[in-house]
Amino acid sequence: MDKKKDIKLMLKDATALLIITLVAGLLLGFVYQLTKEPIAKQEALAIQKACNAVMPAADHFTELEYTISAATADKLASNGVSIGTVYEAYTADNTFIGYVIQSTSSQGYGGNIVLYLGIDPFTETSTLNGVSILSISETAGLGMRAGEVLVPQFENKQADSFTYTKTGSQSPTEIDAISGATITTKAVVNAVNGGLEVSEELFDKAVEEGKVSIDE
Repeated sequence: MDKKKDIKLMLKDATALLIITLVAGLLLGFVYQLTKEPIAKQEALAIQKACNAVMPAADHFTELEYTISAATADKLASNGVSIGTVYEAYTADNTFIGYVIQSTSSQGYGGNIVLYLGIDPFTETSTLNGVSILSISETAGLGMRAGEVLVPQFENKQADSFTYTKTGSQSPTEIDAISGATITTKAVVNAVNGGLEVSEELFDKAVEEGKVSIDE
């Protein structure tokens, strides 16, 4: 008798646990569906804001389907950099004026640092209009000052690449490191350099394909 009671009790407990699990799953699914669209809208808004910040002359942006060369991808990966979405920027009269490139460094002190770069490739040396940080989780008071200390140093600079220094910038392509946050500085500079390199590759390909003219 005791054994039968034990089995019944176990079945009762198992049934109760199953019901609780099912209800919890349904609730989680409901919450996910409820919040999915607002979250997606906020993410899209943040991206639009970042694009506008780094390419203020643009009226609209078109996502570009592309595949960077294996050599470039390998070079970027060796510095912990990967390239995400690329947008072509256009004026109101549909004149192509440059690229907005998402570049991510996986070597930040606190993890990934996601940047958006606005690049004008028509100048003799590409002009970096600006950098916008979309995501960063560095140390408060140190790496988290990247937006305040590093970002302004990139604005409207013509460069193929940048370096960083801890002893004071001596040229337009040198970036003053954040004091006490060299790892963050290096990650940001590498991400920016990766975006610049990809923009050159994309522009050269566009010229070859006749999509844009260097005489424009």
